[in-house]
Amino acid sequence: MLSWDDFYEESGEEAGKKAPASTSTNAGSGNTGSSAAQAAPASANTNGNGAAATTGMSQAQPTTAPDAIREQAAASYDAALQAATPGVDSTLPDAATPATQTGDAAADAVNQRVMAQAHAELEDLDITVGQEEVGEWTERVTVDDKRMINCRADLNQLVPFKYDWAWQKYLDGCANHWMPQEINMTADIALWKSKNGLTPDERLIVKRNLGFFSTADSLVANNLVLALYRLITNPECRQYILRQAFEEAIHTHAYQYCIESLAMDEGEIFNMYHEIPSVAKKASWGLKYTKELSDPNFTTGTPETDKALLKNLIAFYCCLEGIFFYCGFTQILSMGRRNKMTGTSEQFQYILRDESMHLNFGIDMINQIKIENPELWDDAMKRDATRMILQATQLEIEYARDTMPRGVLGMNAVMMEEYLQFIANRRLVQIGLPEQFKGVKNPFPWMSEIMDLRKEKNFFETRVIEYQTGGALTWD
Repeated sequence: MLSWDDFYEESGEEAGKKAPASTSTNAGSGNTGSSAAQAAPASANTNGNGAAATTGMSQAQPTTAPDAIREQAAASYDAALQAATPGVDSTLPDAATPATQTGDAAADAVNQRVMAQAHAELEDLDITVGQEEVGEWTERVTVDDKRMINCRADLNQLVPFKYDWAWQKYLDGCANHWMPQEINMTADIALWKSKNGLTPDERLIVKRNLGFFSTADSLVANNLVLALYRLITNPECRQYILRQAFEEAIHTHAYQYCIESLAMDEGEIFNMYHEIPSVAKKASWGLKYTKELSDPNFTTGTPETDKALLKNLIAFYCCLEGIFFYCGFTQILSMGRRNKMTGTSEQFQYILRDESMHLNFGIDMINQIKIENPELWDDAMKRDATRMILQATQLEIEYARDTMPRGVLGMNAVMMEEYLQFIANRRLVQIGLPEQFKGVKNPFPWMSEIMDLRKEKNFFETRVIEYQTGGALTWD
């Protein structure tokens, strides 16, 4: 139903259309006026000499004065309210019809009726409705009641904490907040516009990575919001998932900021995930693991559905964020080390720091689910997890070959392949699986230094990458 103010405005317009009008005729000119503002209570005045008949007009009182309109609107609104809420009249001390009153008094009567209706509904409020969400768990939550998945305890009770590591990661994420506009892109713009500033291979790397990452972080955010948040049944982990989803939005913002600053073709960049095969394959591989879980009717609670959730976590944390991102990160950060695209490189440093925390959080969740549900981590599940990580590694190797057809920035596709195999071994070990690539080493040790959150930077050269918000700083 319309509010009183909206109803009054509509009724006033309608009344203006229907208002009776008198006619004032000027015999000398032959003009006829039908406006309600010119109408007089008496009949029309005519001046045979052609002079304006102003006497009647000056004394006229509009028949559609504001009070009359309010009375009409109040009566109509009151009638509509009574039809929608029968029986409310009996709750009013004075059931006078607003139409019998004038002006503000009519509006006050309608407001009293609405107030009475609101109070009556509160009297009948059923407080048990909210308990349906938590079922039989209406008592205070204890630590032992909490579980990572399939928990029946009240998810609205954040404390007591069971997984302190999850809450600490949430606090760390908040302390490391940043925004893309804080990073100066002036040098990047000048270099990108310069005809000889970058080689064609270097330009390809920048465009390919902005194209992949601008979509990849959106895919991760969608998975968090549409699938994981609903299925992870621990409130402190959910708290971090919300923080992570916000950080993914910041990352997408950062890529858009780079694309806009460099005046790139937005259509070309944002559509790479279904126009460039090496990018499209990675996006399609990740999407197949979220399709089932994003169905609103999907629920966990059976071995099959619990395993589907576990595979989703492995796909998005170990593979997408833990492998798919590393070729691009290495390429862009290598540019920054050579004093090229320094603003874009700094954006990627912030993003890498966030993604490293996302990865560690996801691995902790995976391992906690394994501890609480050991039956899920059977031989078949171990084989599936190993296969997923090997597939992700191969897709990233293909991406490296596509973006580096020749040696560039002190690296080539062969070196990147060994690096990705080194990363894959780490992911396997982190979730309790054996290494699959024997004897590989890290050809880019400087990447480990960049990922170290304690690494210092010259404050006068650029903004400190380990920046923390003021509320998180400690003072000796």
